[in-house]
Amino acid sequence: MLNKTQIRRVLDTFAEMFPDAHCELNHSNPFELTIAVLLSAQCTDALVNKVTPHLFAKYKTPEDYLSVPLEELEQDIRSIGLYRNKAKNIQKLARMIIEEYGREVPQEYDELVKLPGVGRKTANVVVSTAFGVPAIAVDTHVERVSKRLAIARWKDTPLQVEEHLMRKVPREEWSITHHRMIFFGRYHCKAQNPQCPVCPLLDLCREGQKRMKGK
Repeated sequence: MLNKTQIRRVLDTFAEMFPDAHCELNHSNPFELTIAVLLSAQCTDALVNKVTPHLFAKYKTPEDYLSVPLEELEQDIRSIGLYRNKAKNIQKLARMIIEEYGREVPQEYDELVKLPGVGRKTANVVVSTAFGVPAIAVDTHVERVSKRLAIARWKDTPLQVEEHLMRKVPREEWSITHHRMIFFGRYHCKAQNPQCPVCPLLDLCREGQKRMKGK
């Protein structure tokens, strides 16, 4: 596991490599962001961004999502993985926002996770990106990078990875670190063919060193 000095170097390296990292899901308000993150489960942001322009043009309010049959909404997001289940959750979520939250997406994490289809990762993305609350959402990229760099252990669950990051990263850097780790994992430390030969953190990465020795 990395020590405090090494963690600081990792965070500074992320900042140098991806100073402008941000949420790449297209959205214009908290409600659209919530829908987009829900759709992104087990799916790439790029694919979601191909679907949401039409979706957000057609459905602007929670009521709009309830004004059509479920089958029509399913067809609108058919290219997204698990589209039937996601369509069902979107309509349930829309109804709950209308009936329990005054047509507004709740700003509190504990309320967000009550919404159908909204888990810990989605809630953390929404509170962080839409409402500016410090949070770290552990997606596949954040989990992979954390484990490769020994910020977390290989056997850790996503929740345990999140807890490690919350302890080791200054709270005021949680949100931007989340985005930078995603960019680092998406564009540099990829699941397949990571850029180990040119990685500025190779000396801290045992997996990277093993990959280099195997070449």
